[in-house]
Amino acid sequence: MKKILIIEDEPEMRRNLVTILRLEKYQPLDAPNGKLGLETARAQAPDLILCDVMMPEMDGHAVLLELRNDPATMNIPFIFLTAKGEKVDFRAGMNLGADDYLTKPVAKADLLNAIRVRLQRRQQQEQLGKPNFESAEPLLKLGVTPRVAEVLLWVAQGKTNQDIGTILGISESTVKKHLMEIFEKLGVETRGAAALRAVEILSRPTQPS
Repeated sequence: MKKILIIEDEPEMRRNLVTILRLEKYQPLDAPNGKLGLETARAQAPDLILCDVMMPEMDGHAVLLELRNDPATMNIPFIFLTAKGEKVDFRAGMNLGADDYLTKPVAKADLLNAIRVRLQRRQQQEQLGKPNFESAEPLLKLGVTPRVAEVLLWVAQGKTNQDIGTILGISESTVKKHLMEIFEKLGVETRGAAALRAVEILSRPTQPS
């Protein structure tokens, strides 16, 4: 049973999330603030974390930064939950290493889909070896431009076209154009196939030039 940690300071929201996850056969853990959430993450090693952004004691960004700087927790999938929908807030979370960003109130289907995708992505990464998402440079060997390689880097992390546009500061139509180029270069027809190819490359040890 997968353990999901919920870090949320609103009691009703926290209870609702716990109930949803329990009914879906997950093992929910919960914490009312960032400080306790960080302690729980380190003690319980959850399979995924849902975390509010604006909280007392320690906000979500600070929690994520601490988790990503700790080798024991740095690879735990992390999804932000927030009532704020501003793009600058979204981009800040992504740049810190968040895996997804859901705006409250989030629909049950969207929440469960985001959790399922992140858990599947982690399983794939563990099977292939841990990919290094720090740089898109290894993807240049596919014969694409640096910008297209950046798009593929985020595709490999499960981001949508809208997410990628926000993160890279480009239009969604430009992302789609780059994605079509990726499909052509790789000889694939789906995002999943492109992501798998990218993860394979990013999982290989760096070869000296």
